Amino acid sequence: MVLEGLQLLLQDQREIHVVKICRSAKDLLEYLSREAPDVILLDINMPEMNGIEACKTIKKEHPAIKVIALSMITEANLIKLMLKNGAEGYLHKNAGREEIVDAVVDVYHGKKYLSSEVSELLMQISDKDPIKSTESPFPKLSRRESEILQLIVDEKTTHEIAGSLFIGFGTVETHRRNIMIKLGSKNTAGLVRTAIEYGLVR
Repeated sequence: MVLEGLQLLLQDQREIHVVKICRSAKDLLEYLSREAPDVILLDINMPEMNGIEACKTIKKEHPAIKVIALSMITEANLIKLMLKNGAEGYLHKNAGREEIVDAVVDVYHGKKYLSSEVSELLMQISDKDPIKSTESPFPKLSRRESEILQLIVDEKTTHEIAGSLFIGFGTVETHRRNIMIKLGSKNTAGLVRTAIEYGLVR
């Protein structure tokens, strides 16, 4: 739905030509081995490889391609991580057509683009007052995400976690994906390893 919505938003824009829609990072990287678009709108939450790792790979292998991150998450450390890995822009998924077009055009012309919401968030965090993250370089997990991470490390299944926390199966899966994005993990094994290594669980 998100992909189709974006295509509908952009397909009639004079300044923009949609050349390809990819449904996973794997499909995207395979496409980039043959073609080189000017700008990529890159979802951070993708199957197989998250947007942070995908952005890092794209900028390493195709440095001329511009990347704009798309996410429902407005977590300062996550935004900084995407920008650090080469993204030229960061948009919230609720952005309207005009803002998306402005972002694509600005980035195409060599500018950086951050939505007003993202810019305001980053302005509140100066280098003199960094986010407190002494134990972990990753974005801070919410209380619910920390609970679910602990249960994942305890080898609980999604159904067991849902039952234990009295929430839906889909809700658990959404939290799991967000946790994997924040910790930069590709799979559950990597998630558990990172959680233990950085002391994110008991």
